[in-house]
Amino acid sequence: MNDPIELSLEQQFSLRSFETQVEMMSREQAQEFLVKLYQQMMMKEKLYQHFLRQHWGIGQSESPWAPELGS
Repeated sequence: MNDPIELSLEQQFSLRSFETQVEMMSREQAQEFLVKLYQQMMMKEKLYQHFLRQHWGIGQSESPWAPELGS
């Protein structure tokens, strides 16, 4: 896993487009956007965990949006 994962040409283009959009944002807009992006990343991680548990047949089969025990 020491090999760096490189972005495809399409992903590189998308990243550059994203950079341009962020450069045009005000500081406040960028901060709000960053918080929303982080929230989406956490939701995506929770979905991945749910699908892996479901695929492996471990844990509970409830919705990934349900509160976890001990949270």
